[in-house]
Amino acid sequence: MSVSSTRSSGEELDELESVSWYHYDLSRHAAEALLLSNGVNGNFLLRNSNKGPDCFALSVRAKDSVKHFHVRRQFGRYSFGFNEFPSLQDFCSHFANQPLLGSETGNLIVLRFPYPRQVEEPSIYETVCVHTAMQTGRHENDPVPNVPALGTKEGYLVKQGFLIKSWKQRWFTLHRYELKYFKDKMFVDPIRTLNLTECSAVQFDYSQERVNCFCLVFPERTFYLCAKSGAEADEWIKILRWKLSQVKKGR
Repeated sequence: MSVSSTRSSGEELDELESVSWYHYDLSRHAAEALLLSNGVNGNFLLRNSNKGPDCFALSVRAKDSVKHFHVRRQFGRYSFGFNEFPSLQDFCSHFANQPLLGSETGNLIVLRFPYPRQVEEPSIYETVCVHTAMQTGRHENDPVPNVPALGTKEGYLVKQGFLIKSWKQRWFTLHRYELKYFKDKMFVDPIRTLNLTECSAVQFDYSQERVNCFCLVFPERTFYLCAKSGAEADEWIKILRWKLSQVKKGR
């Protein structure tokens, strides 16, 4: 086929970037966590597949689970199920019509809502309405002990082991872009320090046989943690997501 009749992969990638529900290299697990925690029934997104450069996965929220379907691109044409679409515009128009999807397991899913890759996260900080100073006798240069810095958090979480999938309580501290966990609160040296600049997602997790769980997705491993309450898990997720948003802004 001549060069004039095909487009370069770079041009195809630029075209794909215009699709608001294309999530690039979002992993299968991260897609499941994202759709289960933030999505609704019928939400769907497109992401890269590990099967090849022109292979994609359509991840769809189906009630309390997420289903994944293969999408293939060849010479600018998109193949999905029994259909082939001559252009990306035709492919996207098909999904805008809320098609009914039938899978091998007999599930019928209506693709209702594309899940955008740019989602505004709620702020974890409230607006200051009243701010007043109280006379304490301190001077502005006096050190103030034991005052936590903005965007820090600490507390006990239950963590799943990597090789042995048992759950153990650990003391966690969050400061700047480092999440450290210790054997217990009185220990000085952490068991491990996680660099949040390498973390791709923080989501509620429903795959474990426990409640109030969430996960941190890193390139080499996904860490599963459980809080003592749903509110506590939500606090951890919000502040960790805020940290990730700061990383993306280059702060």
